[in-house]
Amino acid sequence: MENKRIIQVDEKVPFKMLVPLSIQHMFAMFGASVLVPFVFGINPAVVLFMNGLGTLLFILITKGRAPAYLGSSFAFLAPAGIVISKWGYSYALGGFVAVGFCGCVLSLIIYKFGSDWIDVVLPPAAMGPVVALIGLELAGTAASNAGLKDEVIDSKNVIVFLVTLLTAVLGSVVFRKFLAVIPILIAIIAGYVAALLCGIVDFSEVAAAPLFSLPNFSTPKFKWEAIVIILPVLLVIASEHIGHQIVTSKIVGRDLLKDPGAPAITPPGCTSGRFICPLSLRKCCGKWRNTDAASQC
Repeated sequence: MENKRIIQVDEKVPFKMLVPLSIQHMFAMFGASVLVPFVFGINPAVVLFMNGLGTLLFILITKGRAPAYLGSSFAFLAPAGIVISKWGYSYALGGFVAVGFCGCVLSLIIYKFGSDWIDVVLPPAAMGPVVALIGLELAGTAASNAGLKDEVIDSKNVIVFLVTLLTAVLGSVVFRKFLAVIPILIAIIAGYVAALLCGIVDFSEVAAAPLFSLPNFSTPKFKWEAIVIILPVLLVIASEHIGHQIVTSKIVGRDLLKDPGAPAITPPGCTSGRFICPLSLRKCCGKWRNTDAASQC
């Protein structure tokens, strides 16, 4: 088996690799990061801004010792959807604030008493299925985005879907040298070219949009019923995040649950599993790549 050198988080990634790897990680996160706000019917710019800001804070708090990106968790979709349908998005936002606050409290508990009790409350045998189910739940969303669940299937959408998917899958196997590091980025470019050739790209809204604009922030509203519905998600994202840290630990060859420990175990958010795939392609874990990807958001 090929031995791949790990670029650890305390090493600097060569500039010729830093830029394309950062762009690849940004786009690997981009699709899911904007899909969640689209489902909720809110401005994705706010989510992207907070994802980038949260990642930069995570890197600062962990002193750059844990390669991770804080993204949008699909675990919020079901409970937040219920709250939005009953009381509106502002009350769902209040629930998100409550989850974040309780996440901070959980971090302080782990910092004070250690993390050994986590294996009792959230054993690996329980965390594994949770992380897997979140991923499997998105299979229908992927098929829907490709137009495979429409009553009338558009061949153009299917062509773009297959070009992108096959380029990523086959590229991770057959590409060599530096191309083997960026199969996801190449797949995105190939899919975009296919979309242009199929005539399904519309630049009119891009041309009409301002070059710079501030995210449209909203004010949260609090309601006990809404908070109670959303708050149990904390257990899901905690197990999801810890599972991600365990997998990432195997990639970097270091137990992130012990070093840096508490700051990496429970941030007031959730690291994203979509970050692990490009991370593992060539085991490049340099913190400057994570910082650059977060800054691009």
